[in-house]
Amino acid sequence: MNNHSIVLCQPDEFKSCGACCGLYNYVDSSRESLQLRLRARTKRFREMVKIPGDIEYYAEATFAAEDFKKRYEVIYCCEYLGFLDESENKVGCLLHPLQNSGLDMRAGSFYGQETCAGHLCPSHHFIPGSQAQIMIKIVKDWYLYGLCLTDIDLVTDYFRILADRIGEELKPEVFENEALRNIAREFFDWKIYWPFRSEETNRLGKYYFDGSQYMISYIDYAKFGREISPLDKIFMSLSSTFADAQELEAAEALILRNVRQFVAAYRKHF
Repeated sequence: MNNHSIVLCQPDEFKSCGACCGLYNYVDSSRESLQLRLRARTKRFREMVKIPGDIEYYAEATFAAEDFKKRYEVIYCCEYLGFLDESENKVGCLLHPLQNSGLDMRAGSFYGQETCAGHLCPSHHFIPGSQAQIMIKIVKDWYLYGLCLTDIDLVTDYFRILADRIGEELKPEVFENEALRNIAREFFDWKIYWPFRSEETNRLGKYYFDGSQYMISYIDYAKFGREISPLDKIFMSLSSTFADAQELEAAEALILRNVRQFVAAYRKHF
């Protein structure tokens, strides 16, 4: 796993990731919608499932209660994804043995026990271990964590730019500093609150979907009389769309201001 043994799915008690289970593949994948969906599932599961034979009835009730309209039909949205704790910090598998007094019911899921237990997403292979540890330190929220962690370009390009400006790779312990954590968190919060984010429901990061297939979006820089921005991968990850050259320049200025703030704070403290 790219020189690190952290399982990013469930890294600590504050957050987890359910992207592989189709968490963000619903047409309405807003925080509010997913929170209500997962809360209702968890309550239903706790009330209905006492033995493995009960999961069939739970699944029928869940499919009847929810809108399962997807962005991308090929990705399965697992009906057994719910909240694992009362404080609703962690999302995960309701069939997992740790949720059922040691009883493993994952064989009844779409992918089955073996796939669910053994799969590791590409982020485990393509995000360097130090950067994965940094993400765990700075993001304390299940919704944002899953969105950012599975966007490899967003993570690696941001830390590459910071390293280029500072002159060395950032170490995870640097982010024990609250000021630096806050500046980096501001950047990753843009995954949700980016002012130039496309509001198309079939768009997620650089991808857009028509149900049966996905395409990679792009920005027509020539239309603005520009060459490709050095921040292009980040813009794509943030689902950016620009009306004119002025909006593009404003977007670049926002990101570069964040980078300058981080570099200044880093030099002050280190």
